[in-house]
Amino acid sequence: MADGTCPPLTAGEAIVLRLPFEGRWLAQNSPARRVPSHGVDVFGETYAIDFVAVDERGRTASRRDWRTWLATEPPDRFVGFGTPLLAPADGVVVAVHDGETDHVARRSQLALVPYALTQRARLRAGVGAVAGNHVIIELREHRAYLAMVHLRAGSLRVAVGDRVTEGQHLAGCGNSGNSTEPHVHLQVMDSADLSVARGLPIAFRDFREWPRGRGEPVLRATGLPGERAVVEPLIGANP
Repeated sequence: MADGTCPPLTAGEAIVLRLPFEGRWLAQNSPARRVPSHGVDVFGETYAIDFVAVDERGRTASRRDWRTWLATEPPDRFVGFGTPLLAPADGVVVAVHDGETDHVARRSQLALVPYALTQRARLRAGVGAVAGNHVIIELREHRAYLAMVHLRAGSLRVAVGDRVTEGQHLAGCGNSGNSTEPHVHLQVMDSADLSVARGLPIAFRDFREWPRGRGEPVLRATGLPGERAVVEPLIGANP
């Protein structure tokens, strides 16, 4: 493309994964909506996607009070904080990073303003400040690397060199790095070095999707969740 970004590919050309969690999660910054999905190609983010855990009523947090509208909130108020994150595919762990703190969460527009003003500083600070706690896996069936970022501090259960199998508990969902509320950011890349990696297209298999604005779910054998759709893996769930 003229602007240097990669064009979106079809699900058949993408690297197909399982969803990295159980239960229902809200899809945000989906490459089904646009590419690059996060508006930039840096750090291998071209086809990245975010998921935020929700309860049975579709809420990311069960509580709202004055802090929700005017200030920051503790991360443990959110459904996803600490929720197990699972390996989306078989592979070998090639990098882990822990020790970044889990930030307070920010749903308030007032709280987001000072956060936005520190964005450039985080980018200058490097990968750890942006990705937070993370794990990178070399995928067994592809010449590619998968990154899961914004993990909860102290929750990583794997080390470099470990072989992981699809569905294995890797870490807890956190709010570390460049994150305004607990969620998991997932991407696949051509390099394990986030500073130079280029993003690769992804898709997911075997999930139920509640598209935004529609009450009835659809079953997806393979595909990408739509923007702000709620998804639930069928693996291990009642069909």
